[in-house]
Amino acid sequence: MTLVERVIPEITAGLELAGVAATVFGALTATVTAARQGLSRRTMPMEAYESYRRQLSQGILLGLEFLVAADIIDTVAVEPTFRSVGILGLIVLIRTFLSFTLEVEIAGRWPWFPPYQIPETTA
Repeated sequence: MTLVERVIPEITAGLELAGVAATVFGALTATVTAARQGLSRRTMPMEAYESYRRQLSQGILLGLEFLVAADIIDTVAVEPTFRSVGILGLIVLIRTFLSFTLEVEIAGRWPWFPPYQIPETTA
């Protein structure tokens, strides 16, 4: 067994753990922030809800990025067969779709649309 074959599983396991940790940490942070905003009388409930969704989506998105990196490293470095590369392609396609939809959720618009700007009023 070569050095690469011994080290790569450790690296991918670390990246997978980082992905899970980022997702859990993001969810916990978003939940605590939303609870604080919900208990605050200064924040409107809809604002707290939108902030919660945005923060939760960001945590999930970061976790997905780590998991995709782990899959790529594991597939390419350890066992690069046509079958494993095909499975990797499918996994990356699904995770890319999830990332794209989460980005749309966070931004609140399609990526090819310019950001919404409130028109200035003239006095």
